[in-house]
Amino acid sequence: MQEAQPSGPIANIAIPLLAWYDTHGRKSLPWQHPRDAYRVWLSEVMLQQTQVATVIPYFLRFVQKFPTLAELAVAPLDDVLALWSGLGYYSRARNLHRAAQLCVAQHRGDLPRDFEAISALPGIGRSTAGAILAQAHGLRFAILDGNVKRVLSRWRGIEGWPGESAVTKELWTIAELHTPHERIADYTQAIMDLGATVCIRSRPRCGQCPLEPTCIARATARTAELPRRKPSRTIPTRSTIMLVLRDRQGRVLLERRSPNGVWAGLWSLPEVQDRAEANRRIASYGKRGNRSGFITLTPFVHGFSHYHLRVRPLALHIEPEPRVADSEHRWLHPIEAGALGLPAPVRKLIASLQEQA
Repeated sequence: MQEAQPSGPIANIAIPLLAWYDTHGRKSLPWQHPRDAYRVWLSEVMLQQTQVATVIPYFLRFVQKFPTLAELAVAPLDDVLALWSGLGYYSRARNLHRAAQLCVAQHRGDLPRDFEAISALPGIGRSTAGAILAQAHGLRFAILDGNVKRVLSRWRGIEGWPGESAVTKELWTIAELHTPHERIADYTQAIMDLGATVCIRSRPRCGQCPLEPTCIARATARTAELPRRKPSRTIPTRSTIMLVLRDRQGRVLLERRSPNGVWAGLWSLPEVQDRAEANRRIASYGKRGNRSGFITLTPFVHGFSHYHLRVRPLALHIEPEPRVADSEHRWLHPIEAGALGLPAPVRKLIASLQEQA
């Protein structure tokens, strides 16, 4: 990465930021003690599109189970996904697991300190790589996560949606220009903290911001406009039927989803598109129990970033075929199912079965 050299008075963004951080910054986050590369990496990945308050309990459970990169690398993927269940964006967990394995195989069990090498690992982009190297090793690399984009867009009055390539390129130039040569780790945390706690999307606390005197958005009364929002588009809705199949022991049938697509590799309930397909699937799993008809449970809608999924759960008691118990199917009591990697809405639905038992 080419380092842009500071020039002119506006290059002193680090001075007020670090002074603010010394008094107001967050210094007791669990990944800061110790602030090693493994813990910083985990936190950076978990914090992608997820707030700190949500991440903290997941992070603590994760490092308790997998305190080192080597232990994560040898763990079954099911165990990793189970700990991630409810955090969403499950490709992050799969990438963590795969990257850990590659570090063991190719980098002597550690995250590499070379920017190109660490950026080549699954799930580690330019900003995440910079954050790891800056916070864990004090190396001068800029970051540009969502919080930093908002701070810089307002401070410099940048037009356009930050997701556009031209706008992203401009923001990277600014981020690199103003990254200091000293106290890199503190500066990196400071600018993220500022975006998370002061320069927030709605009703920013400009009176508490150390950059307020030089902020273009503040000076032009445009903090509500900048950064520009992503152009709106119609989000489609898809429908599915989830089969809640239970045997006489109260166990529920789960099946592993395909390695591609939504909820890839997680355990979930069988899905069908209509009743005819439901009847065909049930015939392959076993025979209907004493209850001959389906019971329709409460429908719900789950939102993804690119579409909404309308789910209609249909419950039925069946006598399972003994053969329906393999690496892709499991009969488990609802409380046992909680130990698997389950999509959040499926976990909630299965938990409700336990409450009804």
